Amino acid sequence: MAEQSNVTEEQRPDPNEKLVKVFDSEQESEALVVKGLLDSAGIESDLKSGSFVQDAFPGLGGMVILVREDDAEKARSLIAESLRSGGAVDGDEDETKS
Repeated sequence: MAEQSNVTEEQRPDPNEKLVKVFDSEQESEALVVKGLLDSAGIESDLKSGSFVQDAFPGLGGMVILVREDDAEKARSLIAESLRSGGAVDGDEDETKS
């Protein structure tokens, strides 16, 4: 039983962990697709509104995806691969333009 509690503790995010930005978009729907891609790969991510930068940079906004620093490289690779292969990130946007 003690082993199970250790697994639960490892899965809880440390509030002091450094999070890094791996993706941003002006389109909330695009950011949600990327978040789903990361979730399906087992990478925990946080979707934040880019509006928090409005005071410093008026006119900027959109959505920002943050992941743990340890997961950043893998997350960026998945996103880049999806874009290269015309996957959900890029393909979703193209379908709405048709």
